[in-house]
Amino acid sequence: MIERLHAQGLLRGHGARDHRVSSMELFFDLVFVFAITQLSHLLLTHLDAGGAFQTALLLLALWWAWVDTAWFTNWFDPDRRPVRFVLIGIMVATLIMAVALPEAFGDRGLLFAIPFVALQISRFGFAVVATRDEPGLHRNFQRILSWRLASGLLWLAGGLAGGPLRLILWVTAVAIDSFGPAFGFHTPGLGRSTTRDWNISGAHMAERCELFVIIALGESILVTGGTFGQLDITRATLAAFVVAFLGSVALWWVYFDLSFDAAERAFESSSDPGRLGRFAYTYLHIPMVAGIIVTAVGDELVIADPFGNTGSDTLATVLGGPALFLAGHLLFKQAVFGVWSISRLAAIAILGIIALIGSNWAPLALSIVVLLVIAAVSWHDIRTHRTSEIAAEFG
Repeated sequence: MIERLHAQGLLRGHGARDHRVSSMELFFDLVFVFAITQLSHLLLTHLDAGGAFQTALLLLALWWAWVDTAWFTNWFDPDRRPVRFVLIGIMVATLIMAVALPEAFGDRGLLFAIPFVALQISRFGFAVVATRDEPGLHRNFQRILSWRLASGLLWLAGGLAGGPLRLILWVTAVAIDSFGPAFGFHTPGLGRSTTRDWNISGAHMAERCELFVIIALGESILVTGGTFGQLDITRATLAAFVVAFLGSVALWWVYFDLSFDAAERAFESSSDPGRLGRFAYTYLHIPMVAGIIVTAVGDELVIADPFGNTGSDTLATVLGGPALFLAGHLLFKQAVFGVWSISRLAAIAILGIIALIGSNWAPLALSIVVLLVIAAVSWHDIRTHRTSEIAAEFG
């Protein structure tokens, strides 16, 4: 089996064409639309501190299942059949996880944990076997597999346990999964990896993470559309639905309008793409995705009752989701371009002020103001970009 894997040349080539995002990767992403939808529903039905914490923990598990696969396909060619079979297996496991997700802290803890551990171990087990002729990658994958085995035991133990013990075990497991890259997957007897050991394609990693943002935004539109479709169509619910959709457009605009191509170019030209991939894409996309999910929950609440009382749940989600997204993008821009975005800092501050004074506002009014704040960030980006272009032309 090992010799056959080597003979098939499972690793990608070195050209730009060899590192394009494949149709198999796009197909793979579809299962995460369902998984993210399940997360939104979980948060919506448990809108308290405990529910938010559980949702955040499960989001991290799903994120590591996805982003570890994005790193995996940065090296392994998804068009090769053995790699495709690995991805299909991960898809099946993720679907089972997603089905179990709403009751992951209830009766389906083990049903969530088993497929998650199976996909993590099988993916990196395959990578260890398939890279025996590539000493550098082989050692790196051995280290990752060691960390995933350690966290996997905790995931399984948590699935068997119940109550507070499950939470403690899973928090510890998520911590191991999350801090592994930051510590270079330091493993006794194997040492640790440096970011320069991860010779990745920056363009591929950037595009993969950008596509996950699209997944989250798509889920947001599906959720708001589903909520709107179940209600009587009035001018108020129609207005709330349109504002929710425009809010998704505004978040897309902030991320993709100007930062998209510039971030790809910066990543591709980086002298240490592994460091940038680990920090800007592996870590800093987490708050952006979380922000989109929280925003979708807020949109549901507004559409359901546009002129009702603005409770703490509505206030926290309608304002907190965009603030979390903007904070993540603020840190992302600083990591990639080395600059702090004044417009994003100002927008976060304004959202904080609205949180203090907006409890008496109607939910729809609150949503409209938030939309205007996000749109102002995009407008400032465009204005700043045009000013810099004019300065460069006449400078």
